[in-house]
Amino acid sequence: MKGAIRFSDLSRYRGELMGIATLMVVMFHIAVQRTSPFFGIHRIGNSGVDIFMLVSGIGMWYSWTKSTNPSTLQFFKRRYARIYPTWFIVALAFYGTDYLTTARRSTNLVDLAGDVLFHWDYWISGDYSFWYIPAIMMLYTFTPAYLRLIIRHPVYRWLPVLAMVWSCVVQWVPAVHGSVGHIEAFWSRIPIFFIGINLGQAVKENRTLESGGVWMPVVTFVLTLGASIYLEQFYYGRYPLFIERMIYIPMVVSGTLVVGMLLHYAPTWFNRSMAFVGTLSLEVYLVHEHFVHVYVRKLALGYWPTFLIVVAATLPVAWLLNWLAKKIENKILKR
Repeated sequence: MKGAIRFSDLSRYRGELMGIATLMVVMFHIAVQRTSPFFGIHRIGNSGVDIFMLVSGIGMWYSWTKSTNPSTLQFFKRRYARIYPTWFIVALAFYGTDYLTTARRSTNLVDLAGDVLFHWDYWISGDYSFWYIPAIMMLYTFTPAYLRLIIRHPVYRWLPVLAMVWSCVVQWVPAVHGSVGHIEAFWSRIPIFFIGINLGQAVKENRTLESGGVWMPVVTFVLTLGASIYLEQFYYGRYPLFIERMIYIPMVVSGTLVVGMLLHYAPTWFNRSMAFVGTLSLEVYLVHEHFVHVYVRKLALGYWPTFLIVVAATLPVAWLLNWLAKKIENKILKR
């Protein structure tokens, strides 16, 4: 395995990793019986979000350092132009039609506007319908400041460790938990996002692990993956979820390095398929659960048939949404 693990693979196979993460999230959202021996593995699909965060963080480093004098305004423009048009179209369709029902999520027109524009009910009451969108947009907001800080003072690359400590505070200090505990999924994903930014330099400089250290990510991945599956399978519901998200951090960092190595030897058709799904990761995330799965699950076809139908039905819609959003994005960036 000498020289087999290259940090640059996290960029080279960015699309493939995003595609794998997307399918993991879809698998996670399809229900499995608690007594099923597949339950623990199914639950690990939740770590697909952490892969999104890690790879996105690496992309932030690339985006920021490609210019000798990066502009915060241009950074925000490019980041939000990619995500916001897609979000707005989906949010308008989802919350707009939902508002016409008797069991509507938005209580009034002001609340409806807040949900469509910013999904503010996540921050207010912990509505997890599309929680990843407000979470990633908030992380984008703090990214330029973090980048400037670690470039000027590299010691601050340790800040993700403090973010882990903060997750513990949120969970176990009653006053803090009562105030911001409802957005736990956001707090516990901050570390992996900023670790992704920290890895950006190693990725861009095409660093490799020396021969004596190659087995470290392999062992780390196997150990943390096994621990996560075991906890989910036998102890789900008996511990705060953020504990496992802390295990996800070394699991995802080591796992993406190992998978990046394996993708180098994977069949071309597989890599292309995953890369295609990866280009639609945002759209698939927004569409699959509330626009497709909500109807397919009523057919009670079983786990794998439901998964395949959801993916097959979601991809064309996601492609069309991506095409439309790209046109809007291009108009925004040309201004």
